[in-house]
Amino acid sequence: MRKAERLNEIVHYLRRMHQAITADTLADTFEVSSRTIYRDIQDLINAGTPITGEAGVGYIINKQYHLPPIMFDADEIEAIALGISMVSNWTDEAFAQKAKSAYFKIQATLTAPMLHELTQISTFSAPSRYKIPWKVNFTEVRECIRRKKYVSFTYYDLEEHQTERTIRPLALVSFSPVWLLGGWCELRQDFRNFRLDRIKHFTQLNSCFRDEKGKTLVDYLKTSSDGV
Repeated sequence: MRKAERLNEIVHYLRRMHQAITADTLADTFEVSSRTIYRDIQDLINAGTPITGEAGVGYIINKQYHLPPIMFDADEIEAIALGISMVSNWTDEAFAQKAKSAYFKIQATLTAPMLHELTQISTFSAPSRYKIPWKVNFTEVRECIRRKKYVSFTYYDLEEHQTERTIRPLALVSFSPVWLLGGWCELRQDFRNFRLDRIKHFTQLNSCFRDEKGKTLVDYLKTSSDGV
């Protein structure tokens, strides 16, 4: 990676983080020495980038800092287009419209050569007859996850056994053609995954939950690292 590209990526990386990031962490991320990171950070500060911190403690950037227009290469454009087409085919109409809106905004930032690359894309996601329908509102489920709202529903397992569940919804996971709702199940006192197509009577409860050790999204992802 050229230095100019690395400097730009460092800025993007710091903007994504919510805490100070050490030079060693940046060095591991960008596969360079800590000494190189010290020089890069100083070059960015000298150029007016609002980065604060010091060696051994960590660096943080002012989130109000506006970056110059983002530049994409041909593969990145194709990956974005593929992801948006997959969202359109495998989620719901509301989320598909959001994906398309994001794509239009990205298009507005592209140079003429990159717009030309859009006409050369050869990787697609097509609608599939194997898509398994569900009756829950996909957008409502996402909103409950975002707002940390408890939800309850009736669940039917593969043998059609019925149970009433109340969970802390944490994630939606796609195993095409199946979508899973992952969360902390109050009945089982453990993480569980529920197929959207086997959920009935989905209800958003009035109460919200707070992150508790052992019950968070990070914990869920750790338990699911070898497959959900």
